[in-house]
Amino acid sequence: MHWDIKTDRPIYTQLIEQIQLKICSGVYPPGSRLPSVRDLAREASVNPNTMQRALAELEEAGLLYTHRTSGRFVTEDTDMIKHVKNSLAEKHVQEFLKKMIELGFDSSEIMSIISEMMKREGDET
Repeated sequence: MHWDIKTDRPIYTQLIEQIQLKICSGVYPPGSRLPSVRDLAREASVNPNTMQRALAELEEAGLLYTHRTSGRFVTEDTDMIKHVKNSLAEKHVQEFLKKMIELGFDSSEIMSIISEMMKREGDET
């Protein structure tokens, strides 16, 4: 999963969201060790201080923890990871619904579009 950094929002908040996504999607499974700050920064093409800020915030939130001698790890608290995953999903759904309403769709039209897309996705998998 690549890093998708845009210029419209603070980089560190985007890093936080993308690391959360990588944890929720299993790229970084519970209990796994993260690459070093420098390696992550190089991979994302950002300043190491910016990456450090994002990681520190995730650690403060409890999603990551540090072993002084061996690095940063993803929490093993699967309930916390599930909560983050649900929060990310809700945020994306809210953004989607806002755009659909701006386009003039009502709730039944939105549900119909989603239903049709889900059927097509089922056919493609």
